[in-house]
Amino acid sequence: MSIRTERVASLMQREVADLLQNTFGDQLHPLVTVTGARVTKDLAIAYIDVSVMGETPVERQATFKRLTDLTPQVRNALAQRIRHQVRVIPELRFFLDESLEKARHMDAIFDRIREEREHRTGAAEEDEPSDA
Repeated sequence: MSIRTERVASLMQREVADLLQNTFGDQLHPLVTVTGARVTKDLAIAYIDVSVMGETPVERQATFKRLTDLTPQVRNALAQRIRHQVRVIPELRFFLDESLEKARHMDAIFDRIREEREHRTGAAEEDEPSDA
């Protein structure tokens, strides 16, 4: 990325995060967090990565769907904020970032493996005759 696209991406991430938290926060339950942003070379499209906190995948998907429905309103609010900093307001495209959920899943797998190893080594020690 060029310096200009990096700056615009950073601006998009900051401003969209603030909008989602303060302006649209009451419409997006549970919490939506902007985790990253990228823009095309011509600055026409901004790809916004968001993480949705929720108890179930269905709840997270419903919140993400609501966010995609709000995209035109978010873009209009963004335009009011950054119209003096960019010539054209980029089209916003939201993507669900599930890296946090994947990390939790991997942690659970590692915990299960650790427990199985401890159980196996504990059982093996019980089977060995003592030299006392």
